[in-house]
Amino acid sequence: MIYLILIFSVLFFVFAWRRLDWAVMFLIAGLPTYLIRFNIFGLPSTLLEIMIWVVFLVWLIKNFSRVKNNFLENFKKENKKIKIRYPFDWEIILLLFIALAAVGIAGFSSSSLGIWKAYFFEPAIFFIVVLNVIKGEAGRNKVLWSLATSALIVSALAIYQKITGAFIDNPIWAAENTRRVVSFFGYPNAVGLYLGPLVLILVGWLCDIIKNFQFSIFNFQTIFNYKIFKMFFVCLIIITSILSIYFAKSKGALLGVAAGLIIFGLMVNKKIRWATIIVLILVGVGIAAYGPARNLAIRNITLTNLSGQIRKAGWNDTWKMLKDGRILTGAGLANFQAAMTPYHTEGIFVKDYNDPNAQKKLVYNAVYRTAHWQPLEIYLYPHNIFLNFWSELGLAGLLLFIWIILKYFYLGIKNYKSQVKNYKFINIGLICAMVIIVVHGLVDVPYFKNDLAVMFWLFAAMISLINLEIKLKI
Repeated sequence: MIYLILIFSVLFFVFAWRRLDWAVMFLIAGLPTYLIRFNIFGLPSTLLEIMIWVVFLVWLIKNFSRVKNNFLENFKKENKKIKIRYPFDWEIILLLFIALAAVGIAGFSSSSLGIWKAYFFEPAIFFIVVLNVIKGEAGRNKVLWSLATSALIVSALAIYQKITGAFIDNPIWAAENTRRVVSFFGYPNAVGLYLGPLVLILVGWLCDIIKNFQFSIFNFQTIFNYKIFKMFFVCLIIITSILSIYFAKSKGALLGVAAGLIIFGLMVNKKIRWATIIVLILVGVGIAAYGPARNLAIRNITLTNLSGQIRKAGWNDTWKMLKDGRILTGAGLANFQAAMTPYHTEGIFVKDYNDPNAQKKLVYNAVYRTAHWQPLEIYLYPHNIFLNFWSELGLAGLLLFIWIILKYFYLGIKNYKSQVKNYKFINIGLICAMVIIVVHGLVDVPYFKNDLAVMFWLFAAMISLINLEIKLKI
């Protein structure tokens, strides 16, 4: 195994040296390669990490003189050189230091150092590479092709699993009646976490493709136009991605995609905005009028279903842990499960909110009580994006993360108000992708995973590039 990794690393280095932009594309398309794990001299690593380090080192070596001169310019007293700052520069530096402090709180364990490296440091250096390598509309299209290819591969396997039940290790998820697809990831919600934000990025790209496009059925060249191929290709990936999320039964991701599509519709133009509002009203009235749909919506929104009750129990335990002397510090990186042990609730009685006698049955009916008992495990994280950051990085990390999210939206809105049409739909797609991350993150873990952390900072780099390009044009 290690010899194959070594050969791949050498070949990828040569590839990156010759075409760094294509190597970045390959890396983005291969975000799920973090699943290929191995040890180098006893240190755990992944194929994704190897690729990040290769593209960063190649970029640094090729641009070392410029990087050194730019760095030294900062220390000159009378520096008249026009400086263009990295968006999120001080936020990234501060996040790295706060995360390193969280490593210290966790006792500088190998697992906490590994998390710091994979979830914070490596996404940060990849952010730097993307800002310097991806240039203009051509560069943006390369990123979009890479994301689309990755989404297609992930969703193709998920749909194959739905049809056949193959490659699903969990027998309950593999069974036809209870099937939930997992694609490459090993658990269903990871499919939604990965594909959800990409759906809105691709919707933005699709709108950009069809913008000002004129189709004539009598024009032979138009029928076989490259734009037609691209349009159908992107449509196909959007459909397969949404189907994959549905087949994974990832309710949080579906809700996030729905929220993202609503925001997208409200931002595109006046006609689509009014159409979106009318559809929302009709759907709202339909759900309110149809009892089963209304009850399903209420159970999911109020978290009174099974998964909602399990999550609320976990959040309560997390809050108990934080209140007990960890409000400021959190539990430390990769230390959540150990810190939670004294506060963990072994199980809950699942409440049936449709049964007015449920509480009485739990008290007096032993058979009913046994049937409604749900054992609980200690998860890696508390399944809430804000509690995740609070428990891992402490209060300072949580506040900084909220600031980063707000700044991301600020840059997106600023780009949107600039009225530069070249970036309009991609920019809206990026805004809505972050909406999905936040909405889904209310009930899941959309950052603390190798591919998702890199994806988060890739989106931040893309929205920053649009902002920088607009500034240079103005």
